[in-house]
Amino acid sequence: MIKQTSVGIRALVAGTFCAAALGLAACGGGSSASPVASSAVSAPVKLTYPAAPRSDQVDDYHGEKVADPYRWLEDVDSAQTKAWVEAENKLTYGYLEKIPQRAAIKERLTRLWNFERYGVPVKRGGKYFYTRNDGLQNQAVLYVADTLDAQPRVLLDPNTLLADGTAALVGWEPSEDGKLLAYGIAEAGSDWEIWRVRDIATGKDRPDELKWVKWAAATFNKDASGIYYSRYDEPKADEVLRSVNYFNKTYFHKLGDPQTKDQLIYQKAEQKEWTFTPIVTEDGRYLVIFNWAGGVYGTNQIMYRDLSKPNAPVVELIMGFDSRYDYIGNDGTRFWFLTELGAPRGRVVEVDLAKPARAKWQTVIPEASDALEEVSVVGDRFVATYLHDAATQVKSFALDGSSPRELKVPALSTLAGFHGLRSDAETFYSHVDFVHPGTVYSYNVDTGESKLFKEPKLLINPDDYETKEVFVTSKDGTKVPMFITGKRGLKLDGNNPALMYAYGGFKISITPRFSPEFVAFMEKGGIYAQPSLRGGFEYGQAWHEAGMLANKQNVFDDFAAAAQWLVDNKYTRKEKLAVRGASNSGLLMGAMLTQHPDMWGAVLCQVGVLDMLRFQHFTIGWAWAPEYGSSDKPEDFKWLRAYSPLHNVKPGTVYPPTLITTGDHDDRVFPGHSFKFAAAMQNAQAGEAPVLIRIETRTGHGQGRPTTKQIELAADQLAFFTKALSLE
Repeated sequence: MIKQTSVGIRALVAGTFCAAALGLAACGGGSSASPVASSAVSAPVKLTYPAAPRSDQVDDYHGEKVADPYRWLEDVDSAQTKAWVEAENKLTYGYLEKIPQRAAIKERLTRLWNFERYGVPVKRGGKYFYTRNDGLQNQAVLYVADTLDAQPRVLLDPNTLLADGTAALVGWEPSEDGKLLAYGIAEAGSDWEIWRVRDIATGKDRPDELKWVKWAAATFNKDASGIYYSRYDEPKADEVLRSVNYFNKTYFHKLGDPQTKDQLIYQKAEQKEWTFTPIVTEDGRYLVIFNWAGGVYGTNQIMYRDLSKPNAPVVELIMGFDSRYDYIGNDGTRFWFLTELGAPRGRVVEVDLAKPARAKWQTVIPEASDALEEVSVVGDRFVATYLHDAATQVKSFALDGSSPRELKVPALSTLAGFHGLRSDAETFYSHVDFVHPGTVYSYNVDTGESKLFKEPKLLINPDDYETKEVFVTSKDGTKVPMFITGKRGLKLDGNNPALMYAYGGFKISITPRFSPEFVAFMEKGGIYAQPSLRGGFEYGQAWHEAGMLANKQNVFDDFAAAAQWLVDNKYTRKEKLAVRGASNSGLLMGAMLTQHPDMWGAVLCQVGVLDMLRFQHFTIGWAWAPEYGSSDKPEDFKWLRAYSPLHNVKPGTVYPPTLITTGDHDDRVFPGHSFKFAAAMQNAQAGEAPVLIRIETRTGHGQGRPTTKQIELAADQLAFFTKALSLE
């Protein structure tokens, strides 16, 4: 299945990193206008915040009484909450609009954003499919072409679906013969998707419509007569954006039938948390069902069904949730999986359906010194992407694991793609780093030769910038890698503005990436720093486990150590240091505010998981319990209570300038997290620095955010940082 923003099962990550939400600390408005004239910075004035009554709500957690005075803000549709939201937005937008540099910042961002962007092509039925954004289109457009050199035609333009540009193409898959396209659309930032089928020759939709799907889980059968997909039961009308998502089911939809006639393929009625992703093997013989049950890209199970036999049962192949098992491909009954079982940095194993006992499994690609992140099979070779100190390396192997061949790649960069069919002679990938956006190449699997397909044109000269990687010693002595990017020859005197971003969770690796906001920040003398914290997969499963559950504090300590390193080495000083994070990284920002309020010049906390005692009660939050723990368990409650940002806000504390952002359609991290945290922070603030919350309408967790809204959000963030850090 082809994803617009991520690859394969990885897109199921419920706490996914929101690349579109990346925010930077300063932005230039052109040669005639600098973002801030320091002489014009006025003394801060303490704001008057909207009234947020404190209730007497108290919960008993295993004998400990815990107050939750802002519980009423969880009712996001109540008149009281709506009035509070309106008042908060009036205060926040009024504050941001008065920043004199905001107009110049937005103008510069718009210019920097206006460059052509291409997705990685996919070949099916002799046709090539890829996305393209001309620069300022709200959503990328899907094209089809008969050859790579041919003039492509528009196959699907999401920009025509809704006037405000919030209809996003979140997943798409052509049939193997290249005649049909299954595609999913999400509106207003919601995770809910509607899947349809389009005739590729005519460009017209068939009558098929599949609702209540999440995370783009749909795939054609071999003859494209139908689609396998997974869905939830229809929620109540007033609970669409907040109800808990349980009891996922896998169905088969015969094209032309109404959804009500779809055949139920698999469910587990006694396992409400089990969620399924169906995958049809390339030979069309098997339906592989990827099954996760929380933990999200941590551990999973594998079932399969033999489609060559009518009414064949679903067979449980790999059970126990003891490791990750990513399906790669098959040769008859021989199935290949990427797993960390017995290999914390990953290996490829072969499992024969005729003799599936674990003792019979064969290692095809053994564990290496670097973390094995993804593997595909194209042109009868495995293509494997590794992480070496959080940067990509690529190797290919014969199907027996022999004949390794390494692809030469630029240092300190990220490569993604390498998908296709066993019959394909070529595949495609993109290269990106902090100053080079997605440049797309074709790759001949047999010869190892790469050819340029599309290269964006930019307003900057990448040679003016440099990236280095340093290693920071964390509190417990662990070495943590950190990328630092800025202009060449930048003077290290402690006076440079700096921005930090990191993630640290859910096995998600944070590697080099490009953003117009990075450029806007760096072209005015800023430094961008990105440490790779524990909790990700940069060094394999052990690195992940060192930042989850009872070890979560390691993540916060890693980030604080990286920030202190920048100060100690004269890259910046605390007053010039801005930090930002979204989703699980929003939790990181909440922890930095409550654990180290004096370390930051400004903090941006986006769509954060901030109430660690109640996150499991909303939408997909229950799935994060294997990563965080659950307050329902006495032992887990102890560590969650110790760092939960909402519960560690202390009245009388001087907090730094803080901007909290969320979307009213965020059905992944419920906006009540941000509402309650903002109210608590505003009540506790003893200093004069602003604590603001920006609540955007018709947006969600970040998925599918229109370009216009991305630029508006980025301009607000950069304007906030500009004022907070008194930047020149």
